[in-house]
Amino acid sequence: MHLPNASLLHRGVLEVIDESHLKKRLLSGEKLRIKLGIDPSKPDLHIGHAVPLRKMREFQDAGHLGVLIIGDTTAQIGDPTDRSEARKILSPEEVKQNAAGYLDQAYKIINKDKTEVHWQSEWFDSFTLRQTMELLASTTVNHLLSHETFAARLKSNAPFHMHEMIYPLLQGYDSVMVKSDVELGASDQKFNILMGRTIQRAHNQPEQDVVILPYLPGTDGQAKMSKSLGNTINLNDTPEDMFGKVMSIPDNLIMTYFELATEIDEEEIADIEQQLKQSTTNPRDIKEKLAKTIVTEYYDASSADQAATAFDSVFRRKEVPEDIEELKLSPMNYDLIDILVNRISLVTSKSEARRLIEQGGVKKNNQVVTDISEMVTPNDGQTVVIQVGPRRFVKVTWSRDS
Repeated sequence: MHLPNASLLHRGVLEVIDESHLKKRLLSGEKLRIKLGIDPSKPDLHIGHAVPLRKMREFQDAGHLGVLIIGDTTAQIGDPTDRSEARKILSPEEVKQNAAGYLDQAYKIINKDKTEVHWQSEWFDSFTLRQTMELLASTTVNHLLSHETFAARLKSNAPFHMHEMIYPLLQGYDSVMVKSDVELGASDQKFNILMGRTIQRAHNQPEQDVVILPYLPGTDGQAKMSKSLGNTINLNDTPEDMFGKVMSIPDNLIMTYFELATEIDEEEIADIEQQLKQSTTNPRDIKEKLAKTIVTEYYDASSADQAATAFDSVFRRKEVPEDIEELKLSPMNYDLIDILVNRISLVTSKSEARRLIEQGGVKKNNQVVTDISEMVTPNDGQTVVIQVGPRRFVKVTWSRDS
């Protein structure tokens, strides 16, 4: 069987369950309901989220309906997958605030006119104790404890809470409520996605097929892209930040990012891979092409060119960007950490500021700061430029009125 869109079940796909069954449905011309769930545990979507969103868009372009579920219930628990301890339980207000911009971000990738949106609270806010018991009866403790994360917790005698155990069941129940035909998700979500088949079977529904995708490694190259790890390239990042973050990835991720994070066709990707293997092109130039491609897809070519120029001036010529935030202070001594955290919010906490200074990640007037008790003293006619990491700058100036 040959699908009209050969890349649909091929590009960036690790596994399809049940592939022969799904191919038959796709070839039949049936309009399928393609499910994807996202938990609003943080306010930003990133290009790791874009991997399944892009696959959903491929299904939409092939004539199917995307069913996007905003996990406003499961976000309050937090997905326990790959977690050695329980996540902080979020309040409904925190979840609502995080989710406020999700759809606008998702619609940068998926087709709004071919998307059906649901919030889990549509069914879970009125869930009864009877329904809860019926849901729990859909599977066994033995099955749940086969989850790698859960088994590892028990083996290490780490705390394992009951509310974490029901997370896969809640995600699976979503498939029942939206009558999902196909669910998309990353490899680390396989257990949770397969639970959807289990719960559908218990509710006498046809079992959804499953398309498992690879997760996108974060900019550190060490772990999957994750909001909690701070290694993300966010969909709402400025073109300059997006470009700079892409340029910071390890060289061994270049091809992974081309395949999973861009729309470049597979023939061109194969050519780029050959250039890298044969060392006919500098990896930095290929990475710059990658950065320009990603920025162009979320903004436009002009924004990508401007971001490349700004990056070049900062990193090659060691210049300070012209358009940076200015902080005006009265002439007195200020603690650098206090400025970073409380006055300009370049970092989120004093502990993070101390860590950055100790690691050499903070500069004052282009000199690396090594003392966590460093002071900043603006004087008349003097500008102090503070730099955090490779891309974040602020200039502190003297003001009689501050």
